Amino acid sequence: MAATAILATTTWAGGLMTNTNYHIAFDRMMARGASFDVDAAFSNPAGLVWGHEGWQLSLNFQKPWQNRDIQWEAQNYLAVPALGYAGINVDKKFPGEASAPIVPALFASYKQDNWAVSAMIGIVGSGGFVKYEDGIPMFNALVMAKLLDATKALPAAAGGPMTPDKYTIDSEMKGKQYIYGGQLNFSYKITDNFAAAVGVRANYYDGYNRGHVTAVTTPALGNQTLVDLQLDCLQKGWGFTPIISLDYHDGPLTVAARYEFRTKINTENDTKTLDATIKNTDPQTAAQVPYITGATALAQFGDKVAAYEDGAKTRYDMPALLSIAVGYEFTDKLRATAEYHNFDDKHAKMAGDRQKELTHGTHEYLLGVEYDINDKFTVSCGGQRTDYGLDDDYQQNTSFACDSWSVGLGGAWNITEKIRLNAGYFITIYSDYKKESPKYQGTPWPATETYSRTNNVIGIGVDYKF
Repeated sequence: MAATAILATTTWAGGLMTNTNYHIAFDRMMARGASFDVDAAFSNPAGLVWGHEGWQLSLNFQKPWQNRDIQWEAQNYLAVPALGYAGINVDKKFPGEASAPIVPALFASYKQDNWAVSAMIGIVGSGGFVKYEDGIPMFNALVMAKLLDATKALPAAAGGPMTPDKYTIDSEMKGKQYIYGGQLNFSYKITDNFAAAVGVRANYYDGYNRGHVTAVTTPALGNQTLVDLQLDCLQKGWGFTPIISLDYHDGPLTVAARYEFRTKINTENDTKTLDATIKNTDPQTAAQVPYITGATALAQFGDKVAAYEDGAKTRYDMPALLSIAVGYEFTDKLRATAEYHNFDDKHAKMAGDRQKELTHGTHEYLLGVEYDINDKFTVSCGGQRTDYGLDDDYQQNTSFACDSWSVGLGGAWNITEKIRLNAGYFITIYSDYKKESPKYQGTPWPATETYSRTNNVIGIGVDYKF
């Protein structure tokens, strides 16, 4: 269990705060809500009463790779007509790279007669780790605006306004956001055709935000530090998720439903570093106080840094989730499943109450097909459509989403009667999200941001039946 929790990674299928791809069977088929196999420990716990008699174990590993990029565009940014300064044209890409070690997930189940118990361990929520080596537009733009505002009244003899041609910015931002989970279910066959299950999942939130923004004058102006903002903030918290699952099975037809209640997670900041140093550009006081530091300097960044103060609490709830699936076995070899997910994001509290900015909760539509070539080999494919209900006020540099289509394919090899090898690949194709701001980040100048993502996942796993 400890080894599984340590090997974290970066990208998932599912809602804004909830993941759904743990088992490789999802990678190769997508719609698994009517499964009776060991992956049903997550996707359909009640269905396990129709599955293998005795013990099942499954160990899965996935390797994702992903980019999360922000394109910042502006015309005549920082223009001050009264000073005769026309501003600058901005067209800069801030590439976000997600690191991707191997992602494990562990499943287990035991069935005897009319009842079954099952468990799973994995990374059940949130978005992973991402690094912006050039920082993010939000902080860079804020520093540029503050420098100009603080110096725009300076006479030419004092150097004039601090325009971008007089300094360089060194900026970096990285963040991590994982929710590790361990789930336990109890399932019971109530009648020959109907079963139910109850379960609970313990969730541990582990995240951080780290970065810096440093502006230094050009060598011609003495390489003087104008602004230095440093951030290192850790966040941790716990939450528990009650889960109920129902399954109706009659011959080739399976109808299943699962409901996860909202998980309240309240994190508290353990801030190691939150410091700012700003050069005093007031000619009257600069000689006595060359730099402004501490709370006075941090106040210049307003609410952009308030969320990172030590001891501040932030909500990262996992929303209630309703999953409904219909599976049908057309022949002994051919099976298909159609599935729907609804994440109630509007009632799951997020940092800054961002959930209120969504137009609706997340809708997901899934379809998967599986075909047995013979007793040894199975092939499958599937697709998923994700609609988040996004709005401009929801999207932020530090956390953004894009609606998407996902396509998966792969297969399974029954090496022996007890051992099955699963392999799969899926790609997610995102729609770019364009956000136009008349007053970008509270400055007087307009700008446009375009959020884009890419995502690929390959996986391999082994199922073992005792």
